[in-house]
Amino acid sequence: MPPGITTLAADTPTLSAANTGFMLICSALVMLMTPALAFFYGGMVRVKSTLNMLMMSFISLGIVTVLWVLYGFSLAFGTDAGSVIGWSQDFVGLSGIGVTELWDGYTIPVYVFAVFQLMFAVLTPALISGALADRVKFTSWALFIVLWVTVVYFPVAHWVWGAGGWLFELGVIDFAGGTAVHINAGAAALGVILVIGKRIGFKKDPMRPHSLPLVMLGAGLLWFGWFGFNAGSWLGNDDGVGAVMFVNTQVATGAAMLAWLAYEKIRHGAFTTLGAASGAVAGLVAITPAGGAVSPLGAIAVGAIAGVLCAMAVGLKYKFGYDDSLDVVGVHLVGGVIGSLLIGFFATGGVQSDAKGLFYGGGLDQLGKQAVGVFAVLAYSLVVSALLAFVVDKILGMRVDEDAEISGIDQVEHAETAYDFSGVGGGAASRTAAPAPGPAAPTNKKVDA
Repeated sequence: MPPGITTLAADTPTLSAANTGFMLICSALVMLMTPALAFFYGGMVRVKSTLNMLMMSFISLGIVTVLWVLYGFSLAFGTDAGSVIGWSQDFVGLSGIGVTELWDGYTIPVYVFAVFQLMFAVLTPALISGALADRVKFTSWALFIVLWVTVVYFPVAHWVWGAGGWLFELGVIDFAGGTAVHINAGAAALGVILVIGKRIGFKKDPMRPHSLPLVMLGAGLLWFGWFGFNAGSWLGNDDGVGAVMFVNTQVATGAAMLAWLAYEKIRHGAFTTLGAASGAVAGLVAITPAGGAVSPLGAIAVGAIAGVLCAMAVGLKYKFGYDDSLDVVGVHLVGGVIGSLLIGFFATGGVQSDAKGLFYGGGLDQLGKQAVGVFAVLAYSLVVSALLAFVVDKILGMRVDEDAEISGIDQVEHAETAYDFSGVGGGAASRTAAPAPGPAAPTNKKVDA
């Protein structure tokens, strides 16, 4: 994602209604990804945790939005300070920004850039929640989001995309969030689960998805929203780069889904809907950093490699004993690493920049830069996220008690259940007093026990 750049006065851009409208649509698509993620995760958990899983994503829309306006945009995209953080007083509260003031070097208003980036900031902590299913107090999760976006996401976004950020200045390519979003969230998920421990019954009790149709719906909406996530990250539509990214997003996702299913068939003997949905998400994750640097053929390679390696990676939790409930580490961390590093092999030098990968005569230079970006973000997010989880655990306690986890976190934390199995039904009528029962109607039908 290109940060602001400095232009000569003669080249000062003017506001483009077309690009502004395009970016507002892309912002709305990225916003859709958070409730889509909620459906994706919500279908993958057991019935008793469905609402909690939905709420762990949904609450990010409220918390991060407010923090972004208050200080998050300033920290991530304000004037650089030491290549590690930003700060601009005009961005605090979004109070010093003119209505038609343009983002430096682009043809869209600062407000449009700010709201587009806001949706990335909202989605990223929501991704973490999938690793913590079934066992985290909702208040503790909310506090963790506040601390995490402040101490981890906002600084890392500045490193990667902010003018002056040290990874941006190094030349690390991350078109739309392989490091800042997916590696960041995946490493954070690993750090937190190492602190809070395993679910009761992990590796003993069946913990199958309760609604695969919800999973597929969520995956489909994520795929749809991801076009805004990726194609919009060029911040305009004047030179064709966003169009290439759009095509590569579709191509890599399809390739990854097929690769995951092929691996699954060979390894487990079946093509599953969960595998199709997971493979698609793995492809979306992997192409996110790479799609502006590779050709469509390169996108097929990126997607196929990610599909197979992520499918293999989801089993690592059983081997190493960490309880990543919904495979955030296996898909988002591993997929982000794969997509970011493969830029060093498949970058053509003919799309978003002239940087070339090893297979296009660029040597190992870009691969080295990508590796620095990958492991810097991974290490920082892993360590700091674990420390933040430890602090929250000491303040509020991160986990619900054992009885609550066994009986169901939805009822304990939200006083609701996802489905009404009583046969009474829902809607407005359920909120009023039931009418007095009348005499039973005669029937000749046999009633089964």
